[in-house]
Amino acid sequence: MPARARDGTCLAKLVRMAMPLCRAAQTQCPRTGPGRPPQFDDWKIAAMIVAATLKKRKSKSAQYRFLHEHRKKFKRWLGLKEFPARSTYFQRYRKAYRLLQEGIKLQGRLAIRLGLADASVVSADKSLVAARGPQWNRKDRKANRIPPRLHGVDRDSAWGYSPHDGWVQGYSYEVVVTAPQKGTVWPLLASADRANASEKASFGDKIDHLPRRTRHVLADSGYDSNDYGQRVERDAKGRATGRHFVCPPQRPCPTDPRPYRLTKAAQLARRLRLQRQAFYNSSKGQRLYARRGTSVEPFNDWFKRDFGIDQRVWHRGLANNQTQLMAAIFGYQLLLRYNHACGNRNGQIQWILDGL
Repeated sequence: MPARARDGTCLAKLVRMAMPLCRAAQTQCPRTGPGRPPQFDDWKIAAMIVAATLKKRKSKSAQYRFLHEHRKKFKRWLGLKEFPARSTYFQRYRKAYRLLQEGIKLQGRLAIRLGLADASVVSADKSLVAARGPQWNRKDRKANRIPPRLHGVDRDSAWGYSPHDGWVQGYSYEVVVTAPQKGTVWPLLASADRANASEKASFGDKIDHLPRRTRHVLADSGYDSNDYGQRVERDAKGRATGRHFVCPPQRPCPTDPRPYRLTKAAQLARRLRLQRQAFYNSSKGQRLYARRGTSVEPFNDWFKRDFGIDQRVWHRGLANNQTQLMAAIFGYQLLLRYNHACGNRNGQIQWILDGL
């Protein structure tokens, strides 16, 4: 195992690995609207955010102090003539979410192209993370009323429920990861929102970005939707894609003794739903679905533990936490790539974090 990196050598390598992806992500997320271009490119700010996140500085003030202490290195690594002011870093931090989200997608494609990730089977899941501060009762929230002596409430947080976490006031992230029979679990796509965000609203944007090599998409019953199933298994012209949406139904497909009375579209949707249910209940479908227990479910535990969000998020406010969660997932991908470059064919990245 490599010795502890000195003088930020390991961090320098991670930043250099992140730079081309952040630069490419900026081209996919161009700035629009009036005004002159900013003094500091978005991708350079994003690279600094990722570095501070890898160092696990849990407040923006702590992150900026770390970056400012090592400003000579970051200016050299990123080609900066001047170093951003504190107010600039804070303001741009809240707006880095989309670029980092695009960077996760690009890095996932890179891992597939390099043969590091097997995307033939992928699994999607949403996980909840508690907010900072006290809990805000739903009745008071609905009335937009904060009781006396209840200080530090995160107004952007929301209540959400999952079978694993129960009721949680906070935020959520959704991730699509590889689900290989053996090998490393790689995150490929991700997003973040409030805890009450529905999987039936968030997963739709990811379907069009699923890797071409994907043949099976695994999801829990919260994703059960005819629309999702048809978009995964059929293209825009209604032709079969060769993919399967493996998802337990929330309720069985209703039996109609007179199906001919349904419209043609409804008859097709009913037939496809019955086919999905039959595949899920088959021995092959059950074997595939069991991979969730060795892919996305443990990934959530590893990710939360490694980045210290198993108890609560790092910040207050939706935009801040969206940026932090995407930076952490992007950093997780970087650590997997670095681990592979060191000759390790596994997902054990804690030693790298310890060496930073």
